[in-house]
Amino acid sequence: MSTTLPAISAGLATDVGRVRAHNEDSACTRGTVYVVADGMGGHAAGEVASRIAAETVAELADRPVVQVRDIVAQVGEANRRILASAARHPEQTGMGTTVAGLALVSVGGSRHWAVFNIGDSRVYRCLDGRLSQVTVDHSEVWELVERGLLTPEQAHRHPGRNVVTRSLGRDPMGVVDTWVFPPYPGEAFVICSDGLSNELTREEIEAVLADHPDAHEAAEELVRRGVAAGGRDNVTAIVVAVQGEDSDSDVDEDTTPRENVNGSSGESRS
Repeated sequence: MSTTLPAISAGLATDVGRVRAHNEDSACTRGTVYVVADGMGGHAAGEVASRIAAETVAELADRPVVQVRDIVAQVGEANRRILASAARHPEQTGMGTTVAGLALVSVGGSRHWAVFNIGDSRVYRCLDGRLSQVTVDHSEVWELVERGLLTPEQAHRHPGRNVVTRSLGRDPMGVVDTWVFPPYPGEAFVICSDGLSNELTREEIEAVLADHPDAHEAAEELVRRGVAAGGRDNVTAIVVAVQGEDSDSDVDEDTTPRENVNGSSGESRS
């Protein structure tokens, strides 16, 4: 597999927000695998589910070669581990989590990005200064948007926007959506829980990336603004930045520190 790629940097930030008592979000950056999970279930169970999901998917970083089917299989493994944990601990019954992320995979012998999600956590891609949403929310409200019954602006304020139609912790869990495309120098990604996307518009996220080219600073500023805008849920963001000039060296994974963040919250999102 070709290893030529510009250096990658990543930053991760999370905050409990202004309303919740605990943080049910979990996130992990490991190697070139980046994942955010937003737990649900209450009584600390959501924190358990999101931590299992994030850590299980991040295990992909230990493999020398990753393909898209490996990501889908690993998300399925996370679902099995969540269900097994709930079976062993009755107090966790009904816990679940979203999961969204980004990973470098092998496609036709060269490196490509693979974006994946199940639930309403999101992945955005910023290319040539323009931010676009890659993932599609698996939520009742977003289905209304796709059917033309709500505008995205109306969905942003809809009281039922947090009701997800797919998540981990279910049997069957539903389909994992994936997107694949080649890396592009200078691009950036934002992976976030809906605690960020419900507080900041696409334009506001785009502006933060423009003002903060450093991935760590961008992640911290996104979360800070998400809390300042209301912080009605836990707020978590990972920013992944591809350096702007091509490099003849291997991926500089030393610039992508291994990080894990998780907490617990008593809120049930579905």
